[in-house]
Order: sequence, then structure tokens, then C-alpha cells
Amino acid sequence: MATATSLLAQIDAAIEALLTGGASSYSIGSRSVTSLDLPTLFEQRRMLQMESDRESGAGSMFRVAKMQRAKR
Repeated sequence: MATATSLLAQIDAAIEALLTGGASSYSIGSRSVTSLDLPTLFEQRRMLQMESDRESGAGSMFRVAKMQRAKR
């Protein structure tokens, strides 16, 4: 099973392909193929980025704080 990080790389490649002139759909004879549109790719990217951050421990909701008593 692919990890969120590897899927994120694939989403980035798809976004780059669309932004650099790649076709979002094409037809050959009677068959048509349509890839995902940019808004869908960006939404998937956002969700995969959050999952990837969770997998790596980055972007955690919890932080460690160092507490000290005030000097008098």
C-alpha cells in the first residue's frame, strides 16, 4: 500500500503536468480519458499533506513546553 508521502509526490507530479501544459483530457477515436481537475488535485494534496505530516510526526497538535519558576 502506498504511503501518503508517495501519493503526495504523485499528486504534485499531476499538478505540475497540468500547470505546464499537460492535457487534462483527450480522446482517441471513440474513447475519452479525463484526468482530475486542479481544484480536485489541490484538495487531495491538502488532505495527503496532513496525513503525511501525521505519519512523520510533523505538525502535531501537541508541543513540549519547558516551564521554570520565576526568579525572585
